[in-house]
Amino acid sequence: MFHGFFGYLIGGAIIGVLARFLKPGPDPMGLIMTILVGAGGAAIGGMVAGRGAIAWIVAIVSAMILIAIYQRLTRRAPRDRTAR
Repeated sequence: MFHGFFGYLIGGAIIGVLARFLKPGPDPMGLIMTILVGAGGAAIGGMVAGRGAIAWIVAIVSAMILIAIYQRLTRRAPRDRTAR
């Protein structure tokens, strides 16, 4: 989908930001994770759809799924406030 390391960094940032904007709910991720998730989505989009507009759509949807997985893995258990 993109060419070279910097292409995936820039494209990953764009795709990651779009995925975070389109995915409902809070997403407390930093810029680095946004770029990594976007680059992962871009890689998946490139493998599945090749090039063109469909690849962008697949990349953004893939990044949204990766964000959901990341949030599920990093979710903290609620604190028990009754025990002191």
